Amino acid sequence: MVTRTEWLEAGLELLADEGAPAVTIERLTGELGVTKGSYYHHFKGAAGYRTALLEYFEARFTTRLIDTVEREPDAEPLMKLQHLLRLVLSNQDNASLEIAVRAWALQDPEVRAAQERVDRARTEYLKGLCRGFTTGVDADRFAELLYLILIGAEQVLPPIDNNDLRDIYLLTLRLATGETLLD
Repeated sequence: MVTRTEWLEAGLELLADEGAPAVTIERLTGELGVTKGSYYHHFKGAAGYRTALLEYFEARFTTRLIDTVEREPDAEPLMKLQHLLRLVLSNQDNASLEIAVRAWALQDPEVRAAQERVDRARTEYLKGLCRGFTTGVDADRFAELLYLILIGAEQVLPPIDNNDLRDIYLLTLRLATGETLLD
């Protein structure tokens, strides 16, 4: 039997590859090679699946990253930021999923609320980190700048690859802190 997580992973893959309209029960069952009964065993229809998918996206691509960084609670904020950036830049494929969720958020109020929650959690975490190490720079604005660099890099065509994005972050951090980082 297909697990709830496998259903959600399949949904994220379809969403990233083809956008929200592709995430249907027919496509999911076809991708997973199972019947609709398995779907209804885990979810209460399309609305229940959508809610679960958004919660899974938030947990996997926001909460999990923050929790991973916070496994070392005594680390200096700048070291935590560097760890977070390494995690974010470790998978080039995440950009297509982020783009798909943002596009979906323009059309669906529930998705928009989830995207706003994700953006708020991410920027609040970044602000907390930046308040711990920036001097002479507005820490909150600097945190927003770091996040906007990521969002912008996901939107430009051709896409900026992770090595180039890493270099952009190195430059930004060096300008703000005077230190060479992320090496």
